[in-house]
Amino acid sequence: MSAETTSDYARQDAFDPVRNPELFSGVRSRRIFAFLIDVVIIALLTLGSGVVVFFLGIFTLGLGFLLYAILPTAVALLYVAFTLGGPLASTLGMRAMGLEMRLWYGAKPYPLLAAVHAILFWFSVSLLTPLVLLVSLFSDRKRLLHDIILGTVVINSASHREYVGNSHQS
Repeated sequence: MSAETTSDYARQDAFDPVRNPELFSGVRSRRIFAFLIDVVIIALLTLGSGVVVFFLGIFTLGLGFLLYAILPTAVALLYVAFTLGGPLASTLGMRAMGLEMRLWYGAKPYPLLAAVHAILFWFSVSLLTPLVLLVSLFSDRKRLLHDIILGTVVINSASHREYVGNSHQS
């Protein structure tokens, strides 16, 4: 068996809620506030982008105005892809609330996964109603349906830094 295959099998769930409950303490409520902060930030970015698209529309003799159809969605997807999928693995709202996202085995999410995460959230909430958010009440890691599907977990940043620091010292 090659080393690559062995490493895939050797991956373990990095975040055990029984051994490390502090990683998940208060995540659900702080995640709600982080979402609200991100909605405000995305709205402001969309407003600023709307001004840019307006001038682009004037300079392109009206063709640029077609971008208004996709502007809010494009801004939101780019925001999530480059913040959640960035080196800090959290949106600005998540950073303000002390949260970050990881894959189930501890790696940081990448931009495409972050964008798919946002799209699955929108689809799950719009198709299955906001009641789908109740899934987090029955999840030991306080994960939502789209987190479970994508294999992601939202954790406390400070507790994770402390956990990683302690595990490297041992």
